[in-house]
Amino acid sequence: MTVSHTDIAHTDNDSLDNDSLDNQQATDEQANSVATSDNKASDDAADNRHGAATTARQWQVLSQLQRNRWVGTTHIYEQLILAGFDISLRTVQRDLNALAKRFPIEKNNANPQGWRWEDDAPLQSLPHMNLSQAVAFNMVEANLSQLLPPVILDELFPWFDLARRQLKNSKVTHSWIDRVRIEPATQPLIAPHIDLDSKDNIYHALFYQLQIKACYTRSNKSQASEYTLNPIAIIQRGVIIYLLATRTDDSENIIRIFALHRFASVEILESAAKTPDNFQLDNYLDAGGMGFSHPLFSPLANHGKYTPIELQFTKQAGKSLTESKLSDDQIVTINSDESLTIQATVNLTSQLVWWLRGFGNGLLDAKPELLYQAVLDKTADAI
Repeated sequence: MTVSHTDIAHTDNDSLDNDSLDNQQATDEQANSVATSDNKASDDAADNRHGAATTARQWQVLSQLQRNRWVGTTHIYEQLILAGFDISLRTVQRDLNALAKRFPIEKNNANPQGWRWEDDAPLQSLPHMNLSQAVAFNMVEANLSQLLPPVILDELFPWFDLARRQLKNSKVTHSWIDRVRIEPATQPLIAPHIDLDSKDNIYHALFYQLQIKACYTRSNKSQASEYTLNPIAIIQRGVIIYLLATRTDDSENIIRIFALHRFASVEILESAAKTPDNFQLDNYLDAGGMGFSHPLFSPLANHGKYTPIELQFTKQAGKSLTESKLSDDQIVTINSDESLTIQATVNLTSQLVWWLRGFGNGLLDAKPELLYQAVLDKTADAI
């Protein structure tokens, strides 16, 4: 068969045209595939953003619920608005109904409707922290951290961190946390340095009721002594933290007071600590255990504990005691010269003496006479 040049040319041109069409079709399909992929990625990203926003919002909805108290839908809505969510009340209602299918929460039939965690809802079901809880944890961290043992502080640290972040992101932070402070009633002092290892070991031993071997320097000594102690309690008085303990070499088992900043080293022992029989910390404090004794009161019965006293103040000096009592049995009498007589039952301690001296000339008289003598005689102090 003979093929002319013209046929070859036509065949070549047809082949080229077909190849071009195939290539164009492949290119179009690839472009469509890329466009479809881009659109799908865009849709997925939008879905992810929407899903994340929904999760964050519903997380906040759950955080507003309480275990023993019904919380209204409107209240939850208002709290979410304060937290920066741009939503409607209807959205909150839909969220609650959806969440009730997956979490142990329940609603009542009241109008307006209330929601809460079920009574048997496990704590781990609570996914977040509301503002009230955040404020409480923030104040615990600021004011009680010194008194908590390390084992508890380690467990609470994530909650402290969560509280800080919750308050930082809240629009109501400035309306509460920046307006609340705890100020000392006496002259503020800088806390003394405490050896952190000694403190941690003391707290650990107290928490697990173990004995300690301590290197301790008493206030009236220049050299440290070594004691084996039974830790009993921790008390913070002003900026000073004290350990109540008994010494194992003391046959009378006297409860002694040790300032934490005077410990040079502390070793935790494996032996169990022994607490005196019938010891109650509140009873110890009520009896004036941390008030510190005064030498002038040692001749008195029971060293001056639970002693009736009578104080006479100028009207201005005694006014505060008409609002804050010295004791439950306090009686206030207004005299003809407008001075005030305060009768109360208290423990006679150095702390009482120092406090009365703070009134200066505002304190006109004190009974028993030994008490007034202690206030006036500053050379008889014993700390």
